[in-house]
Amino acid sequence: MSLIVQKFGGTSVADSEKILAAARKAIRAQQEGHQVVMVVSAMGKNTDVLIDLAHQVNEYPPAREMDMLLSTGEQVSVALMAMAIDSLGSEAVSLTGAQIGIRTDSTHTKARIQSISTERLQSHLNAGKIVIAAGFQGIDEDYNITTLGRGGSDTTAVALAAVLHADACEIYTDVDGVYTTDPRLMPEARRVSQVSYDEMLELASLGAGVMHSRSIEFAKKFGVPIHVRSSFTDIPGSMIVAEPEVANRAVSGAALTRNEARVTLRHVPDVPGSIYEIFSRIAAKNVTVDMIVQNVADDDCTDISFTVPRDELHTTLKAVEDAKKVLGDLDVMHDDQVAKVSVVGQGMASQAGVADRMFGALAHEGINIQMITTSEIKISALVAR
Repeated sequence: MSLIVQKFGGTSVADSEKILAAARKAIRAQQEGHQVVMVVSAMGKNTDVLIDLAHQVNEYPPAREMDMLLSTGEQVSVALMAMAIDSLGSEAVSLTGAQIGIRTDSTHTKARIQSISTERLQSHLNAGKIVIAAGFQGIDEDYNITTLGRGGSDTTAVALAAVLHADACEIYTDVDGVYTTDPRLMPEARRVSQVSYDEMLELASLGAGVMHSRSIEFAKKFGVPIHVRSSFTDIPGSMIVAEPEVANRAVSGAALTRNEARVTLRHVPDVPGSIYEIFSRIAAKNVTVDMIVQNVADDDCTDISFTVPRDELHTTLKAVEDAKKVLGDLDVMHDDQVAKVSVVGQGMASQAGVADRMFGALAHEGINIQMITTSEIKISALVAR
């Protein structure tokens, strides 16, 4: 008997009608002869509501307590989904990440999965039940609840598909596939039938909202084919695979990332180890640094600009203050009113003119470029919001 994993995002379970619709999809798949594992996100904007509530009582809430709080959103969803399936005459069981046995490291709010136990899942599946797993969460070695970061339900779904050797991992969302850009921003965006892991990994890391980047890493590592589909239509959707049939497109997609902040450090001593002093302290606080530009001055000093997620700017500045105690009195400036525009395509390395067209389009709109980074399949430009 084949096994499929179905993941339903927050918009797909936002109210009772949508929960029942998702339940019917799972039951239909089971009736077609599949064992079914559902991974469910928190309902609608529930996570955002909980985050707002936390900040009402504490401007900088402890990460461990944020995990305790935010994990409750998915627990509500899985219980309601199990009740919905029961009301439709089928058997289901809801499980939290801890009950499944999703073991993670102890990096609260963005933990990484280390292992997953399959015994309990397989026992319920063999008993003919639809298993409903709470996405986004796990448990560390000290039995603390952890969460996987925003979009972590995608990671849960793909990780479960990998360890269970699922035949398919279906991601149900509010759009009917992977588009060249966000169709909610640009109605002329086109849906692509297939996209590679590498292209999707870049798009996901850039904030293209269809999937979370860690989930694509899992899919690529374990060869899990992903089918991105709409929760509300029967349109075929898009496949994320190792080698798409349509190859060498110069550009497969574009993304806009608003959650950006730029930090500039002036008068950094131009000596070995100074750069390490700064970025090792930032890394120790689990902040991801993206774009980096260094300019060497004539006074044995250097200027460095880099970007971090806007919601981690406060943490980054604290790390920089620690580095100043060693490096001396650096000038520190920051700007959280920036955004990153990117284009991604597997054929970019072999086709000339992509940067020319991208930069020309920005110039035509009167948009100044502050920073640029490139890779074989990506060009990103930092601009003012």
